[in-house]
Amino acid sequence: MEQSAIPMISYEDVGNAAAWLSEAFGFRETGERFTDPDGRITHAELALGDARILLGWPGEAYMSPAHHAVVCEHARRWSQVPWVVDGVFITVEDIEAHHDRAAAAGATILRPPEDGPVGRIYSAADVEGHRWMFAQSSR
Repeated sequence: MEQSAIPMISYEDVGNAAAWLSEAFGFRETGERFTDPDGRITHAELALGDARILLGWPGEAYMSPAHHAVVCEHARRWSQVPWVVDGVFITVEDIEAHHDRAAAAGATILRPPEDGPVGRIYSAADVEGHRWMFAQSSR
């Protein structure tokens, strides 16, 4: 049996996040969406090449990283660093084109494309403040 890891990321608005991640980062929806009785999207599955992610809504009390930083001084301070504190690392074929697409869609670019130990990388925050690192392998 082949092993895999699939990140599960919580969002305040799963439907909006799925649409934004598709526009900005090039994901496509691959699985069934689940909704609650009020019509709120509570689950979506996305893919970018072979990379998969699951989006979910954990309930009314959940706050995205961006929302949390507005109401909490500690979250505001740790979110000011340009590093991926908690996030997802994904490889792409053309880092410059991917960066340009993300920036045009309104991603917060935390670090522009630069050479790193795993190849050329950049970091960005999404529409709800989740952090992503994208890399183009130099191998």
